[in-house]
Amino acid sequence: MADLKLNDVKDLTRIERIGAHSHIRGLGLDDALDARKVSQGMVGQTKARKAAGVILQMIREGKIAGRGVLLAGQPGTGKTAIAMGMAKALGEETPFAMMAGSEIFSLEMSKTEALTQAFRKAIGVRIKEETEVIEGEVVEIQIDRPATAGAAAKTGKLTLKTTDMETIYDLGTKMIESLNKEKVQSGDVIAIDKATGKITKLGRSFARSRDYDAMGPTTKFVQCPDGELQKRKEVVHVVSLHEIDVINSRTQGFLALFAGDTGEIRSEVREQIDSKVAEWREEGKAEIVPGVLFIDEVHMLDIECFSFLNRALENEMSPILVVATNRGITRIRGTNYKSPHGIPIDLLDRLLIISTEPYSEAEIRAILDIRCEEEDVEMSDDARELLTKIGHETSLRYAIHLITAASLACQKRKGTEVEIEDISRVYTLFLDVKRSTQFLIEYQEQFMFNEVPKTDEDVEMAG
Repeated sequence: MADLKLNDVKDLTRIERIGAHSHIRGLGLDDALDARKVSQGMVGQTKARKAAGVILQMIREGKIAGRGVLLAGQPGTGKTAIAMGMAKALGEETPFAMMAGSEIFSLEMSKTEALTQAFRKAIGVRIKEETEVIEGEVVEIQIDRPATAGAAAKTGKLTLKTTDMETIYDLGTKMIESLNKEKVQSGDVIAIDKATGKITKLGRSFARSRDYDAMGPTTKFVQCPDGELQKRKEVVHVVSLHEIDVINSRTQGFLALFAGDTGEIRSEVREQIDSKVAEWREEGKAEIVPGVLFIDEVHMLDIECFSFLNRALENEMSPILVVATNRGITRIRGTNYKSPHGIPIDLLDRLLIISTEPYSEAEIRAILDIRCEEEDVEMSDDARELLTKIGHETSLRYAIHLITAASLACQKRKGTEVEIEDISRVYTLFLDVKRSTQFLIEYQEQFMFNEVPKTDEDVEMAG
């Protein structure tokens, strides 16, 4: 365990799909932490966003240890959006772990283990390593292929240059394969890690920007490096504590990250990792990056989980805990006691509470405009007006659901933009909560296990 296994596991490509909050890019605050009306995908909720901005400032200055944040408000008032905005505003490197309160009851592990893993997913370790790197522009690649295949190994020469010097390197079979795999050609600026032999393409040289060869839109032009070809470079990786736990607790090493089932991780493994990370911090090799752990529907946790959170918040390495709930005064799960938001008073005391308010009609309109753009739906002004009215009278979520449905109805009649008739059509096809409830009350006798209490009038009519 002395030499801790660490792999740079951040190279996985994230699959971005259009989700409920894919349009959010940050909290939409200016330098004075005032919320702009519409910015970075955020609309309205100015007080809540300003409060979240103050918390961000405290996080950046490291002054929020041992406390959490509670986002409390009615359903559909942007609580998850604010948590996402906070994570985005903290930067790309800041770990963000998200879970629902009910998730921990469906996992094949103890509740405290599930919460510990969630906490450690939200704590990053920034590791600095110094490596020898050869960095330059490829002038020429010569590969000598033997006359008879397999008779001798391939050999070759690689000419690299910087603005100050030019050198020819002899290539072995392994390096030739790497160059072929990366499709390196003359004019590319590359970096070769001396320790591992890994080749990274940094881009194409500006000197070759006038070459009229076919280039994709992703081609990046960079300056030809200056100075020495061989340099000492500081490489920084950010991995979460949970990733280090998984790599070190499994026989197959970092492949366990892809296996999905990590199971319970022994506490000895975690203790050894924590002491090793503490050692690295003292040596200046690593820094702790506290991230954000967001627990939605926090009222679904039970009294044991709440007491675990109380203790976990006090830990010096704890991430920023952001929890959200849409409940009022309700029973704490696992007890017969009632409490605000279904959270015990001792934990509520440790949380900074931010409340969200219902959206106004103008704000609903702005959110629907953003969602139409995000989902690539053309909609006429009249249709948007009608959708805003529907959103105001039913719920914002219902109105957002109708956008894609109306777009499909528009495609079916071969239209180019969504009109009022498309909105009306999907409004009759899909019921909102109010109309669905009305329908249930009208036809309650036909449903199974109907438990609506009968009134005296009903009894008389039946008699």
